[in-house]
Amino acid sequence: MSADKAAFGALLRELRLAKSLTIEALAEASGVSVRGIGALERGQRAAPQRRTVAALAGGLGLDDTEQERLLAAAGAGRAPGYSPVGVRSFPRGLDDFVGRTDELTLLEALVGPRAPQPAGKHGPEAARGTTETCPIVVAIHGAPGAGKTTFALRAARQLARRFPDGQFLVDLRGTDDNPPSPAELMVRVLKALGVPDRDLVKAGVHAHPAVYRQILADRRCLLVLDNAYDEAQVRPLLPGSGSTLALVTSRRMLTGLDGVHRLPLGRLEPAESAALLASLVGTERAAAEPEALKEVARLCGHLPLALRVAGNWLATRTGWSIRRLADRLAREERRLDALSAGDVQVTSAFDLSYRRLTPTAARLYRRLALVPGPDVGAACAARLTGQDVYEAEDTLEELVEAGLLGSTGDRYRLHDLLALYSRGRLTAEERAEDIESARRSMFRWLLETAIVAGRWYEPDRGFPPSSGQDTVDFPNADKAREWLQTEAANWLGALRSAAADGDHATVVEVAESLHWFSDQWIFWGHWPEVFGTAARSAEALGDPLLLATHLNYQAWSLLICEGRPEDSLPYSARALDAAREAGDLVQQAWAHHYAGWAHALRKDGLAGEHVAAAAELFEAAGDLYGMFQGLIGHGVELRDSVHDYEGAIKVFQQVLALLDETGDRVQPNIGTLTRVNTLGGLGLSYGRLERWEAAAENLRAAVELCRKEGNVSTESRYLVPLGDVLLEERRTAEAREVFRRCIALGPEADPHQVAQARSRLADPGLS
Repeated sequence: MSADKAAFGALLRELRLAKSLTIEALAEASGVSVRGIGALERGQRAAPQRRTVAALAGGLGLDDTEQERLLAAAGAGRAPGYSPVGVRSFPRGLDDFVGRTDELTLLEALVGPRAPQPAGKHGPEAARGTTETCPIVVAIHGAPGAGKTTFALRAARQLARRFPDGQFLVDLRGTDDNPPSPAELMVRVLKALGVPDRDLVKAGVHAHPAVYRQILADRRCLLVLDNAYDEAQVRPLLPGSGSTLALVTSRRMLTGLDGVHRLPLGRLEPAESAALLASLVGTERAAAEPEALKEVARLCGHLPLALRVAGNWLATRTGWSIRRLADRLAREERRLDALSAGDVQVTSAFDLSYRRLTPTAARLYRRLALVPGPDVGAACAARLTGQDVYEAEDTLEELVEAGLLGSTGDRYRLHDLLALYSRGRLTAEERAEDIESARRSMFRWLLETAIVAGRWYEPDRGFPPSSGQDTVDFPNADKAREWLQTEAANWLGALRSAAADGDHATVVEVAESLHWFSDQWIFWGHWPEVFGTAARSAEALGDPLLLATHLNYQAWSLLICEGRPEDSLPYSARALDAAREAGDLVQQAWAHHYAGWAHALRKDGLAGEHVAAAAELFEAAGDLYGMFQGLIGHGVELRDSVHDYEGAIKVFQQVLALLDETGDRVQPNIGTLTRVNTLGGLGLSYGRLERWEAAAENLRAAVELCRKEGNVSTESRYLVPLGDVLLEERRTAEAREVFRRCIALGPEADPHQVAQARSRLADPGLS
């Protein structure tokens, strides 16, 4: 035993006894473990670091003279410092660190006010002078360039005072071709912790893990295990007991590690991105071009590495305006090349992760660049590589594990810059014909599946059989709707491609299959494009009946989805001409129906003749669904144009009776939508007569039926009228709840109705 160690231990014991403190009491007061204090007093442990001595002095309540005496004894007993390769004290922090407030707060909460506190001692454990402590391990993961190491160092500096026995950064070199082994890393950490070479040699290699675990159990250290290769490399380095905090960073999620807290790092918030750039380029320069600064942040994908590269580029080129860099980054094909500053390149960070992928995962990653939407499901991704769905899902999860792909539920998403990188890899590594084949396979699957899903809502086409492995098997209409909405950006991209390729028959078939479904998702925002594209394809096919049909759909989309009755009239007029050329009564009727609806909204007195013509033509053609809509149109015209409210009520009641009479002959979703609009029409008509109770009853029935069916778009159109009726009944609290419900429906709701609901709630008289 070293005499210097013994001198420190004896002095520590002398001071503790002079203060009438037990080891347990000193541990509680200082935050140093019972086991650690005992080892120090017995001279079994290397003299502590200055932070530990300061903690002990504080726990003992020493004055300045006594504290200096204890520090001197510790200094005399401390072995010459080790500085093994790969283990070092924390480097200089980044003064321009921004954001990650939630993540830092989470770490603060995990660590607690004074690092893991010793548990209360009871029974035989107290007699042995030991304590139950638990190390904290936090796995920090994220995409390449997410700033994992920077965050870990900031967190470590913020928490360092709570770990007085030392703080160490261990570079695991996980991106190297031959990263160091756990045994090699363990020896480096042991040396950094002050274990002499002779003790390591004496213990033997086989005993190093036990020595490592024991030392960490006795001390309160903070380890940053940076850039882990995989679970096998990092697992032996994790503390098993004691009060050590280990922060593990890795590009991989390290899902094989048990008992760890997981902390994913995503992109920065836009305001944080702008703040980071401003700190790099200077506040005056940033304030002079705030919009350009925001654009640079957006084009960097709010990725910390890209932001830092862009900021450093501007900082070293004072003659450049921020707008000049923004314009340069705006060119997608050049953006990644532009994001380089000196020897730091964003693509280099991506390369390190990409080259570790299996060939199958690398191929799927490249081909994900072909996905037109922001995210994708496993079934769609499978079409890019010819895998089955389960194999594709496994491959996607490999990409998630590698940090190259994000996931939410069963959807997978590429970060903006990683999408550009994958596109570059695709064109560099694959033949043009293979790329085109993969693209066509995915688009064909998307359109075929959209047709199958949409037909759940078409008259006499419900419950369509799945076409086998090429499409998703939809057990019910709700699942079909879920798929159509989730994959909307992707099948819309496929539809655009089909139109560009001149595949007009497919475009028309897709749009036709989605006609009745569109009533379930009115305010999606793309129906005018879908049906306008189909109308142009129908015209290219030279079929007047198809042209009339899709012009009518386009008239509907402009009239209802966008509230543009004036713009819809030319399309219903063209549809009428094409339907007459085709000799089709049904499409003539629909053209009159949409024209009447548009004129009614314009209140120009021209609705009546179109409404009457539509009703006559629907009846002549024997079109049951059209007859329903014709009757509803007649009721609306009586109410809004003629102001015959009693007559309108009779028409709406006639529709309800006809619905009950036809029963199962009506497609369920069409029957439900017809009933909703009829109940809504009744409610509004009763409201005009100031029969508030009947108005509220029918409007509430319409709303509840929409809610049951999940038709948010139509529900939003009846909530504000219901709220207004409740106000007339002086049921203010209920009205407020109805208006709040409308606002809470989200982007699928009618934006005009949401604005009306906000306006109602802003009325001081409603508060």
